[in-house]
Amino acid sequence: MRRHVLLGRFGPLDRTAIPTAADEVATDVDLVAAQRRLAHGLGQALEDLAAMGVVPTELGLDVAVLAALVHATDTRVSRETESEDTWTRQLRLVVPVSDPARWSAALPLLTRMLDFLTGDRWSIGVRARPAGFAHAAQEYAQHAAQAHAQRSAPSRAPGASPPSPPFDGVSLFSGGADSLIGAIDLLEAGRTPLLVSHAGDGATSDAQTQCVSALRAAYPKRAFDRLRVWMAFPDELVAGVRTEPTTRGRSFLFIALGVLAGTGLGAPFTLAVPENGFIALNVPLDPLRLGSLSTKTTHPFYLSCWSALLATLGIDGCVSNPYAHATKGEMMAACRNAALARQVLSLSLSCAAPTKGRWQGRGIEHCGYCLPCLIRRAAIEAAWGPGADPTPYTLQDLAARPLDTLQSEGQQVRSFQVAAARLRARPELAKLLIHKPGPLPPDPVGWDALAGVYARGLDEVARLVRVAQTQPG
Repeated sequence: MRRHVLLGRFGPLDRTAIPTAADEVATDVDLVAAQRRLAHGLGQALEDLAAMGVVPTELGLDVAVLAALVHATDTRVSRETESEDTWTRQLRLVVPVSDPARWSAALPLLTRMLDFLTGDRWSIGVRARPAGFAHAAQEYAQHAAQAHAQRSAPSRAPGASPPSPPFDGVSLFSGGADSLIGAIDLLEAGRTPLLVSHAGDGATSDAQTQCVSALRAAYPKRAFDRLRVWMAFPDELVAGVRTEPTTRGRSFLFIALGVLAGTGLGAPFTLAVPENGFIALNVPLDPLRLGSLSTKTTHPFYLSCWSALLATLGIDGCVSNPYAHATKGEMMAACRNAALARQVLSLSLSCAAPTKGRWQGRGIEHCGYCLPCLIRRAAIEAAWGPGADPTPYTLQDLAARPLDTLQSEGQQVRSFQVAAARLRARPELAKLLIHKPGPLPPDPVGWDALAGVYARGLDEVARLVRVAQTQPG
């Protein structure tokens, strides 16, 4: 096991001495590219937001810088080689921020959030940004305003401020079915959301773009827009260490980008994280999927921590999942424009690994048997009936042949069958099992609602997989 510390730097002149322990492997992460432009997608995000009239605050930029360092650490420090148990890593960050005093008050909560999310042991330190970058967010906005003024019509008054952003909220947009339904519901309700996407790979990015194009075609007179952020770090960022494929911390980046945008709306904001309540809870289907082996990217406790973090920092916003008490099938059935949802649903991407069929000569597609694919299939059938699913799956018919539980095509199917049988035998277990993934917000009244969405969500999938035969070998 080796302890790692990643040190955020603002350009080649930022050489402030930062103490490190003798047993720590230190890595500098330069956050600035040529000509003072922020690197790793941060500068492009600020420029794109400014073009929309959205000017994030310095605290908003701090959140995004922190998230970039979290993402770099999570994806570039291998669990297999850098941890004692092949999972739990010892990770430390030193983050340049605009207001170290505010951030110092938030560090205990931040550490708890990251420990919960990734299953690692995090330590976070902060220091002041170098003087030349103390007002980086505002400088980006000024440069964008100048460029906009040069392109504007001559009738625009010299020195006039760019128009206020038209958005009345922010919603994460992953390209999956839930975020698509979330966007449709907001637009049907007369809202004007700014959709925020993190394009982590080509397949996901393509799905996001196709879904947004479909929404623009369906709502041509609406002023909603999308911020699309690419962020990647070189594989060799941490010298001599392999990359890490699990990406448990990706939602920290995703939500942070939403917060960055939200701070630029000029008013209190709500960041919507549209996710069905069943997968948000992500109760382990079997005793082997506990702790960090079960993802917690939209867990109610984690999202409540985000709202608490923003309050501690003095950011006037909150993070909310509007579908925390709905199954995926219930989301689809209650969609404010179900006809549109059914028409464009095939453009969305839910599969955990949509490229795994390439070795068979297949293109990007849903496998049909991973956990999110099974939940998607079950939801469509529950909402709109058998035969309503337009999605092509690698494994189209779950009942065509026995599924091998020693292979990926049968593992999740069997796990759902076992979990459903357990809950049918003892329905009262739902109120206990929802606590397995981790703590819940301190609201016992709401626990009954969460137990209900877990039971109903599991029943949705149970009805799909009951026709499947599963056996080892």
